[in-house]
Amino acid sequence: MGLLERTRKEWFILGIVLVIAVAKLEPAVGVKGGPLKPEITITYIAVSAIFFNSGLSLKTEELTSALMHVKLHLFVQIFTLVFFPTAIWLFLQVLSVTPINEWLLKGLQTVGCMPPPVSSAVILTKAVGGNEAAAIFNSAFGSFLLGSSSSVPFTSIFSQLFMTVVVPLIIGQIVRRHIKDWLERKKPPFGAISSCVLLMIIYTTFCDTFSNPNIDLDKFSLIIIVFIIFFVQLSFMLLTFLFSTRNNSGFTPADTVAIIFCSTHKSLTLGIPMLKIVFSGYEHLSLISVPLLIYHPAQILLGSVLVPTIKSWMVSRQKALKLTRQPKAPVKV
Repeated sequence: MGLLERTRKEWFILGIVLVIAVAKLEPAVGVKGGPLKPEITITYIAVSAIFFNSGLSLKTEELTSALMHVKLHLFVQIFTLVFFPTAIWLFLQVLSVTPINEWLLKGLQTVGCMPPPVSSAVILTKAVGGNEAAAIFNSAFGSFLLGSSSSVPFTSIFSQLFMTVVVPLIIGQIVRRHIKDWLERKKPPFGAISSCVLLMIIYTTFCDTFSNPNIDLDKFSLIIIVFIIFFVQLSFMLLTFLFSTRNNSGFTPADTVAIIFCSTHKSLTLGIPMLKIVFSGYEHLSLISVPLLIYHPAQILLGSVLVPTIKSWMVSRQKALKLTRQPKAPVKV
């Protein structure tokens, strides 16, 4: 394989390295309030574009089928809102005897209680080719469910989710009905478009990370927390994979992809306002926020790097299942 062909195949991984390097060199460009205005271009325009793109690419019957997949929804929501925080709490009982800062450990506990994000989990599921419709439902539902039961203003959460998720998705479905034949004939690169949007999100996320004074901890504590966060993410991704692929689980390979990302990703957009409300007045709020500020870029980076591996597994698994379902040719005597 030539260098050009290899570069073309691995363009997304190279793009991740490039945007992180650019963010490190000049983080002021992509921070909130900076020239790119990510609080508008990412929070509203990019997220809306993601779900408009999904509305265009998804068949209406796929959305309907995903809505009725109750077993998958229960798995994701129970894992996210019950198992995840419980497991983290038990893990922290062990870590409490270590010299790690207690406020950083409290921050890890709050990370476990956060809902999935409405952008990265959907984009990564789409990039792999998984059950995108299920990812959309669970990401939005998880944020809506936890947001409505917390101290964060319900009206604000509902209106933002409605305007950036539901409305663009519906518009995309309406537009799809009028250009359905053209879409099926031309087959636009919806996955590549979503991947480009994800690169924008990665860039602005790391701009915030590199310019955030709250990350300025002693190097030992920072390294330990980063290691723990990657360990937790990888462990839970593997756990959801094993649970959802066991015999008679009832989940397809595409379902497994959605489960992996939706069950292990956590929302920074909803998480930071929740922390500011719950820990209002705490002098250690900045330390409590650090694990979530690290978890967010870590989940995007790790998920993006694993996209080719997970996609390769899903495609091979789908082919294997297809072969097993084909009727065997009669044996000639």
